[in-house]
Amino acid sequence: MKWKNPLLLLLGIGVSNLGAWVYLIALNLIVLDITGSPLAVSVLYVLIPVATLCTNLWSGSFIDRLNKRNLMTFLDLIRASFIFSLSLMDSLTLIYIMVFIINMASSIFEPTSLVYMTKLIPKGNRQKFNALRNFINSSGFILGPSIAGLLFMIGSPYLAIQLNALALCLSAIIILILPNLELRSERVTTEKVSIRMIKNDLGEILRFSKSNVYITLVYVLFSGITVFMTALDSLEAAFATDVLSLSESAYGFLVSIAGIGIITGSLTNALFADRLKLNVLIGFGALFTPVGYLIFAFSHQFIWASIGFFTLTFALSFANTGFLTFYQNNVPVNIMGRFSSVLGILEALLIIVFTAAVGVFAELLGIRPIYVIGSFSFLILGFIINLVVFDKSKKDFYIEKIPSSNG
Repeated sequence: MKWKNPLLLLLGIGVSNLGAWVYLIALNLIVLDITGSPLAVSVLYVLIPVATLCTNLWSGSFIDRLNKRNLMTFLDLIRASFIFSLSLMDSLTLIYIMVFIINMASSIFEPTSLVYMTKLIPKGNRQKFNALRNFINSSGFILGPSIAGLLFMIGSPYLAIQLNALALCLSAIIILILPNLELRSERVTTEKVSIRMIKNDLGEILRFSKSNVYITLVYVLFSGITVFMTALDSLEAAFATDVLSLSESAYGFLVSIAGIGIITGSLTNALFADRLKLNVLIGFGALFTPVGYLIFAFSHQFIWASIGFFTLTFALSFANTGFLTFYQNNVPVNIMGRFSSVLGILEALLIIVFTAAVGVFAELLGIRPIYVIGSFSFLILGFIINLVVFDKSKKDFYIEKIPSSNG
């Protein structure tokens, strides 16, 4: 495989991801400065799954019918314009509205980019590409806060917001350079998306799910990992500062260790992509990610907290690479946008419910007990995932074979 276009795609993803971290930190500071309320900041995070709920029911119908490269470029430019407008606002209500629109665009961009990646990267190279993609994203996790801090020193959070808008424009230009994969063989329609079409699409996804129960089961179980992680991560800062009595700088260093963990895991995946089987990647990641949370949950010192953070992010990189490759190899590309969007609704609902429940019970029973219970529950999910992915009768799903959309 020629790596010119995949590397360009990774560059576009990297620039966008790096800017997203700078944007997130800057936006948190802006809202906190306007309101002085941590609750007002938490609303920013609630808007993410709410935006997903508002878009995923219909966005898949657009994604599967429109030109993916052009849609990604358009969404980057839309996000850039709205993010730039944030730097000119001091009204909290307007900021929330703008952030909601940006999150809607992001929730459409993710499945669109996944479909484009699947078309661009040959099946035999997807595992290595996905590992490199994890590496790029995790590098943003490390570099983003550092760049944000530097920008705050020489300017302000508003400058950081404006530079993120510029980064998204650069990402759009890079994506536009990539090949138009739907010029020849793929059907790109201008047919108007209607309620009837969306209903028919939902029916098609339901039929695919019924005739491909195993694929759907693995997808839903892996979504459970995202749900548990989001819920537990909502307590992370409070656990580190209130329960472990870590300073803000020590907590920042802890986050950097988590970034090193996922970078190390991603590089390991990239180096040994030819030797690591997909079910081994998923099983290892699903089991040892909650183990990392448990180590953190029972820690009383910084050293054990850092071991927990490194373990969970190192293992997570394996799970992400394995699952993404499994998904690309087993879900037909012509329904991929609709499939991930529809099932993403369930994931978003569960994230809202679990995160709210964890927050309420942490207030009533204390942070550590709920963190421990949540981590043990997460570990049980990990064992269930291992039973599913190591089912010998399903080994064909972990080789390079794509079923037809009718099952």
